[in-house]
Amino acid sequence: MTTRAIVVAALGVTQTIAWASSYYMPAILGAPIAAALHLPSSVFFGLFSAALLLSAIIGPSVGRMIDRHGGRGVLAASNLMIAAGLIILATAHGIIGLAIAWTALGIGIAMGLYDPAFATLTWLYGREARAAITGITLIAGFASTIGWPLSAMFLHAWGWRAACLAWGGINLLLAAPLNWLMIPHYGTSAALPQAVMDSPEPEPPRAAMPILDFFFAATWFVQGAMAAHLPELLRAAGASATAAVAAAALVGPAQVAARIIEFGLLRAFHPLSSARIASVLHPIGAASLILFGAPGIVAFALLHGAGNGMITIAKGTLPLALFGPRGYGLRSGTLSVPARVLQSAAPFLFGVLLDRVGIAAIGLSAALCLSAFGSLLMLRSRPACAGTSPVRG
Repeated sequence: MTTRAIVVAALGVTQTIAWASSYYMPAILGAPIAAALHLPSSVFFGLFSAALLLSAIIGPSVGRMIDRHGGRGVLAASNLMIAAGLIILATAHGIIGLAIAWTALGIGIAMGLYDPAFATLTWLYGREARAAITGITLIAGFASTIGWPLSAMFLHAWGWRAACLAWGGINLLLAAPLNWLMIPHYGTSAALPQAVMDSPEPEPPRAAMPILDFFFAATWFVQGAMAAHLPELLRAAGASATAAVAAAALVGPAQVAARIIEFGLLRAFHPLSSARIASVLHPIGAASLILFGAPGIVAFALLHGAGNGMITIAKGTLPLALFGPRGYGLRSGTLSVPARVLQSAAPFLFGVLLDRVGIAAIGLSAALCLSAFGSLLMLRSRPACAGTSPVRG
């Protein structure tokens, strides 16, 4: 196995752990934690939203740090921060402890989820990072598939406090050492003045940044809403609790399958093509859910997962293709600010809407994805330079 393959495999594992134990954790443990602390679920998810907002504020600084020094230390520290947040959460007895836990988790999310991992790979491999970015998302696409059942198993076997401690231990004893030991402390960043600055950068399309801001903000709102409420949404469509969790677990395999297609069939195309296809899959699935109710939950989970998987890759590859590797970490972090702000509001806002209108709440997420698709139609790639692909189709 090559050094690059080892790095991709290690990052795929650590990203799976980080996502499963932070971002996907509330869908299973949120309600039991809120009930045990005698708080409304809306308070728990409100603090989750605040943590995502905090991660948006920190994101550009994290990206700038990785641009300068690489991501080895940042990613290893992120697992320590996530572990600290989970340990604090396990010992919480009221809203103050809950707020402190989510503050730590918000910092860990900013330091450790996909954006810093993508920036780390770009720092290491420059323009050649696209395949590596896809590689880690292929592995980490199973985060919800692994995370939700494991969280449920921990919850039913030991209770929510032990479940938080178990996830904290996995971050502390497995993910942090993997990130520290397997990520090289050198990369192409040291050669950027020669390899990048002396070579022509792709000229980005007009208004590329505001269009990407809107696209990722709209789609990340949907991702945030589904990550927090997908099992409940499927129950609102008429599915049993068991069927809802089983269908929701299909999101992970669907993400991976879509990423395999992107890596194979769509690899020769510009990332814009993949992003446009991805943004319409959730609305198609929503139509299936509205038309067929409970029988449509599998189709919805698969289509949503496929779109989500391809959009995640686009978050890493679109800025690289349109702007080049120079300043990638800061640019990626800046692009994430509006996306994470809306994403931070999604668990609370979509939860309130779901409580009030039930399955009809899916209309909001479908409309946002369709508007995101429309925004990309205004984005036209200019002639590509070496290392990028022109838009086709």
